[in-house]
Amino acid sequence: MSTSAVLRRSAATWPSDATPSDATEDERRVTTSEIHSALVVGSGLIGTSVALALRGHGVVVHLTDRDPDAVRRAADLGAGDPAPPREQVDLAVVAVSPSATASVVAGLIAGNVAKTVVDTCGVKADVLRDVKQQVGEPVHFVGTHPMAGRERSGPGAARADLFDGRPWVIVPDGVDPLSLARAERLVELCGGVAVQLDAKTHDDAVALVSHVPQVAATLVAARLAEGEEGALGLTGQGLRDVTRVAASDADLWVDVLVANAVPVARILTELRHDVDHVIAALNDSAHDPEWGRNALREVLLRGNAGRARLPGKHGGRATSYSLVPVVLPDRPGELARLFAAAGEAGVNIEDVSIEHSPGQPVGLVALAVAPGAEKQLAMALVARGWQVHS
Repeated sequence: MSTSAVLRRSAATWPSDATPSDATEDERRVTTSEIHSALVVGSGLIGTSVALALRGHGVVVHLTDRDPDAVRRAADLGAGDPAPPREQVDLAVVAVSPSATASVVAGLIAGNVAKTVVDTCGVKADVLRDVKQQVGEPVHFVGTHPMAGRERSGPGAARADLFDGRPWVIVPDGVDPLSLARAERLVELCGGVAVQLDAKTHDDAVALVSHVPQVAATLVAARLAEGEEGALGLTGQGLRDVTRVAASDADLWVDVLVANAVPVARILTELRHDVDHVIAALNDSAHDPEWGRNALREVLLRGNAGRARLPGKHGGRATSYSLVPVVLPDRPGELARLFAAAGEAGVNIEDVSIEHSPGQPVGLVALAVAPGAEKQLAMALVARGWQVHS
């Protein structure tokens, strides 16, 4: 059934929350914030991943999307039931495009479809404003945003562990305690880490850490579309890292950027000044080499400092790991064999990257390990026949 059909359900048979009048606040939160049933509106990457995570905890999940094929594919993956709910659900999760989010949320609230409605939109202020304009103060609506995603889209890219350990923003402004508790429970069931922010702070933050990086990656990748074919054969891992998110859904990102236009434009303007500074340094380096080199060094050092501020593993402080480069034959099972060898050596792999050699049936795997463990791992791998580069 389509999303609009779900929203047309009569609210008469779906009562609002009811708990014993003599229950304490803690008792009410414990007894009513549990999520036993949910409706997920939107069967794309985020919606299907949420549904899979909830299903893993025994939640009865109903799916709906304007695209029946997306619902069918999500259901085939075990994400939930494509049939509409027969009674009010505990939670409705709206995972649709930013331009459609407010109207879908308002329809769910007006139809009393769920005790609590949350969205997963990447922009918060405009959505909250538009919902208020349509239904008044939406005390049962919680704006949320899981800071997780992939460059691939659609239900086929969904993963139940997509949100594991990832920040999940919750906007608590004007929300009743039970709905806030349900939103926090959703984050918990999906493996995320709840972070409370007001809408403006959230939108300014994601402009810096998500939206502008998307634009920057896209602009670099766009240059490649006009580059010489021979130059692309020189591509290394650095370029792949910088442009990875440029493979994201273009229509979705148009929606996101327009919805958060002001803070994105502000940061891009600041970035433009930085680019102009680099251009000036390069142009002046011929007749004033010392100034040019110092100006470029200043920019690069600022980049080092910014990179160093990024959170490390599990959200903790950033850690500098030691790298052990290993030659990896391009054959089935080789990567698993390498990981097994590291495990037998008693060394934990903190991170891994793979760079393929152009025209060669091998790749170079960089195993990141705790400082001081690189020698132990390298010796163990060499003893097991692996080629380890110094």
